[in-house]
Amino acid sequence: MHLIDFNLNIDELTKVEGAAGLEIQVKKGKVESVKFKISDYKRFYTQAMRGKNVAAIPQLLARICGTCSNAHLLASIEAIEKAANFTPSAQTKLLRALTYHGLIIRDHALHLYLFVLPDLFNLDSLLAFDQTEPEQHQLLHDTFSVKAAGNHLAMLVAGRSVHAPLPIPGGFIKTPDNALIPQHIQELKAIRPAVLRLIEIFANCDFKLERPTDYIALKANSYSYLEGEIYNQDGPLTAEKDLRQYLEHVVLPYSQASAYTLKNKRPYRVGALARLNINKEALHPKTKSDAAKALQLFPSNNIFHNNLAQAIEILHSIDESIDILSSNTFSPETPAQLKLSAATGFGVIEAPRGTLYHRLTITNDGTVQEGEIIVPTSQNQIAIELDIAEFIQNNLHQPKDKLTLECEKIIRAYDPCMSCGAHFLEVKWLEE
Repeated sequence: MHLIDFNLNIDELTKVEGAAGLEIQVKKGKVESVKFKISDYKRFYTQAMRGKNVAAIPQLLARICGTCSNAHLLASIEAIEKAANFTPSAQTKLLRALTYHGLIIRDHALHLYLFVLPDLFNLDSLLAFDQTEPEQHQLLHDTFSVKAAGNHLAMLVAGRSVHAPLPIPGGFIKTPDNALIPQHIQELKAIRPAVLRLIEIFANCDFKLERPTDYIALKANSYSYLEGEIYNQDGPLTAEKDLRQYLEHVVLPYSQASAYTLKNKRPYRVGALARLNINKEALHPKTKSDAAKALQLFPSNNIFHNNLAQAIEILHSIDESIDILSSNTFSPETPAQLKLSAATGFGVIEAPRGTLYHRLTITNDGTVQEGEIIVPTSQNQIAIELDIAEFIQNNLHQPKDKLTLECEKIIRAYDPCMSCGAHFLEVKWLEE
């Protein structure tokens, strides 16, 4: 049991993408502060892009993240094309959608199977799963099958699953080999049962932390990660190019990552939970049919349903990809030459972890004058702190190891970019 006053501190989290820490202070039985400290975040990409030719920007910005590099790649391409007032061809749009579906399948699978699933079985990591136990053996097999299918889809269309070389402003350097498409369709069909198993597991998970808040995401007639306007749960908010006007930059002195609230100082969440809360009716018909029971849980304020939403999105990306691949033959198409002039372009897409914003200001000769990037983890940072504060306040009676584990689960539920390990919080407790 805890004393009335205690601190929970960690200087640096291990097994993460970058570095982060967590500090909680409780005095006289009240949570006074929660600091989710991202300590190795600033790598000055917004400075590095200045003075570069715009053609180099997509591959440069893709290096922001090895996990969701193709999200930054496509966001920057969109910003460049918007600056050039260019509309990509119908085939290019399909290929970008397929590239992105490959990312969603692979990235969500990585998070759900390797980072979150062990918590549901009270294990430290996927390596601790018992291969002689039928369910755990099946889930081990599912892990690599689903993740591989996402990788293979992105490789077919974009050349690589990470830092894809083929998508560029104006189109694709190379189009897929149509002869290879049938095998990819079969691979996607083969993993559907695995994803349905995953959805059932997370739909039946009893992890719960409900905190009403705002949500924002792109919304279109289809369930698109790449197009639409910005909505919150109450309806249309703004065109994507005007998103920045609705966000309030918040400086957290203890964190290298910028944080954001909405203009009225309200915190908000982005990510798969936000997308399903706002646009679940636009999911693929087969996804809605096969995941109908799980979809009844949305809209939801339970942050742990973000994991369920990710599992449902994997199924949607599978079904959409099968449709696109089954109904299209891709022809060689030379990328368009963009006509650049002094302009500002905006790229807003739904990264796996939430709404991603890129802005580029370009001069007449195609040089980047300056830009801005707002990533999902920054937007979720304040929400993470509020969730942890609420949990700690309501569970002061819990033992240390229980509070530590639950804080890990809350952070992992958001799938922040630094979640590269199964259990990444090793917390020191300092009690007064």
